[in-house]
Order: sequence, then structure tokens, then C-alpha cells
Amino acid sequence: MKALSFLFVFAFYFTVICSPAQIDVLGKVKSQGNNRLNNHADRGIDKGMDAVEKDVKDLFKKKDKEAESTGTDDQIKKAQDENSSTSESKNQTAQDSRQSLQSYSKFDFVPGEKVIFFDDFSQDAVGDFPALWNTNGSAEVVTTSLFPGNWMRFNGEGAIWSDQLLKLPDNYTIEFDIIPIQGDEGTMAGYNFRMIQSINAKSYDHGAVPGKAGFFFNLEYFGRPSYRAYVNESEGQDLSGGKDDEVSYQKENQKYHISIWVQKSRVRFYQNEGKLFDIPRAFPGTSVKMDRIRFEEGAAMVSNVRIAVGTPDVRNKLITEGKLVSYGIYFDVNKDVVKPESYATLKEIASILNEVPDVKVKIIGHTDSDGQDAANLDLSKRRAASVKTELAKSFGVNADRLVTDGMGESQPIAPNDTPVNKALNRRVEFIKL
Repeated sequence: MKALSFLFVFAFYFTVICSPAQIDVLGKVKSQGNNRLNNHADRGIDKGMDAVEKDVKDLFKKKDKEAESTGTDDQIKKAQDENSSTSESKNQTAQDSRQSLQSYSKFDFVPGEKVIFFDDFSQDAVGDFPALWNTNGSAEVVTTSLFPGNWMRFNGEGAIWSDQLLKLPDNYTIEFDIIPIQGDEGTMAGYNFRMIQSINAKSYDHGAVPGKAGFFFNLEYFGRPSYRAYVNESEGQDLSGGKDDEVSYQKENQKYHISIWVQKSRVRFYQNEGKLFDIPRAFPGTSVKMDRIRFEEGAAMVSNVRIAVGTPDVRNKLITEGKLVSYGIYFDVNKDVVKPESYATLKEIASILNEVPDVKVKIIGHTDSDGQDAANLDLSKRRAASVKTELAKSFGVNADRLVTDGMGESQPIAPNDTPVNKALNRRVEFIKL
């Protein structure tokens, strides 16, 4: 019976809508239906429509209510999911950071204690040639959507070298980030990196094996890495090797962190967390003293070039002297996530702390003066907290023994006037309590 009533009501409603003779009335009905809460005119039409609307609404009332309820539930669930997603995203970021850090578990590179050269090209205007370098070709400072910060981009057959000669002792480390890119032919071009003992201190040393001696790293156009270590003397030597494992091949538009550790005649060369080459007698004696680095041929973008000297005496500094200043804990610009290449430094600090479980330590973050004071203070505190988290969760140090703080830019140890001095001010300190 209800079904029959519904069909009658529906038929009547459909007839009213479809009848050509009712077109004007329908327009008025529609207008009144939309506005009758605000306009009570034409009550006769309203009364005629009420009966129809009542039956239709009564029939669908339950369904509409269920739909409304479902919609509310969906909104609540969506809000819950969004909150959960935000929380999970933060947790996932922290987890991804630790997983990335753990991938460096065999990485034994520890950067030098004192920075003597640093360039992230932040002092250079985009489009300019970088101030600390020289060239017989061309290069320019660029930004890229691939990775933050400024980069030195080169493409061609020329060379770009560190302008001032470097005074390097027997032991030092060199690091840089590099992104292989397309060359003029539209495919990855590869690139060369060279450490050199110069003959011409004021300019470019030419030749296939330039300088008095050198260490040459070559990335071929298809990504294969190889090296050559040479000394240009009658009693000199020439060593070379390559890495045929395709896992070690570099790929276009991907960032790689290169670390080089020189200890007298020994050269260890790392790509990200892996050691590519370990040459115990790369050079035949201490007479070979590299004094310049350069990038040449091919096409790539380079940043965060860092040269440091001296092996940090972590145990003596922390336990005996009571203060360790570390430059081996890295963060991206304006970020507080510990970068994975910090692994070896954190591992060394953690091993000492775990050997002396009664020692408590304050971890203090410091920044350079770039940016706002308040932002730098907040960043330094968050970085110190991240170091504590990694020491506790990744290396098993009891978190109760660690307290954190940040000083921002308020305690510089060098003027914030050059890339090197700014790099010295960006540090993490460990104070024995």
C-alpha cells in the first residue's frame, strides 16, 4: 500500500514537472522552494507543494538521516585519519632517518677535526662563477629542484680548481656532494675529480697527468667509477683501478656524498656509505703533498666541499678534557635530521659513552649567523635533541645520561664572514657533567 501511495505521489510530482503548461508555475515553485524560508509569499503554491514534499521527504527521511550520519562518521574518520597520518608521517620520518643511518653501519670514515676549506656556494650569487675557484672553462652557481642549497654547475671540457693553494699535512679528509647531470649530448656525461700537487701555483697545470703528482677519480659517462694515482718523477709510480660492480655506478640526477681519507701514503675513497677504493701505497713517500683540488670535464653539480685536517681524539677530549667539539655530525640546511654520513662519528662517541656508563653529558647545538636569531636558537635546540635521539635509539646510549641545549648563533668561535668560519661555527659540543 505504501509503495502504491509512493507511486501515485511520484507520478503526480513528475507530471507537474514535465507538463509544458506548468513551466511558468514550475519556475515560480522552484524559486519559492529555494527561498521560502526567507520569503513567505505565494502561500498557495507552498500549500500545494507541502503535501507532495511531505510524502517524498517522509519516504527518504530515514535514508537521508543514515546518509547524514554516514557523512558525519566519514568526516570524523577523515579527521582522525589526517591526524593519524600526520603523526605517522613524523614517526616515519624519524624511522626513515634511523634506517638510513643504519645503512652506514660499515662506514668508518671520520672527518678531520679542523676545517681549513669549505664552500657551499651560499656566499655567491646565483648565475655567478664562485669566488673561491678559478677556471679555464666555465661554471656557474645554480639552485635545483632536486636538492636544496646552492650548487656549482659545470659542463664541458674545462677545469675548475681551488684558487688558493691548500696547506695539507700528512693526514686530512676531503668531502663533497655531487650530482651527475646531462651533458651537451643529452645524456649523462660523467665527470673527473682530481687532487694535485701543482707545478704552476698560480694557474692551471695542463696535460693528461698534470702536476708533480695526483690522485684522479673518473666517473665514466655510463656511471662506472675508477681511479689513478701517479707521481711524475723518474722513480715515480702509476696505479689505477676501477669498480665493475654496477651497484657502485652513479646515476644521473642522483646525489652522492664523496669522502676521501688521506693518511700519509694511504688513500681511502668512499661513495655514500660504501668504500670504493682503499690504496695503502697510493704515493711512495711523504714528499708528495697535494695542494689543490679540481673538477674537470663532463657535467655535474657540486656543493658542500669540505677539507679538514687532524684526527679527532674523541676519548681524550670528552673524558679527560671534558669537552668535545664535533664537526662530524651533519644536517641539511635549516633541518634537524641527522644525516647518515654522521654514523662513524656518532658511533665513536657512543662507544666511549657506553664504556664509561657513569658519565653524563650535555649536548649543545650551535649555528652560524645566517637567518633570524630566534630561528637559529630553535634549530640548534632541535639538532641537539636529534643527536640525543640517535645516540639512544641507534647506538644504545642511556638517554637519562644525556641532556640537550642549543645556543643558536650566540657563541661563535670565529667571525661569520667566510664559508670556512661559518662552518667552524656550525658544530655540536659534548660537555662532560
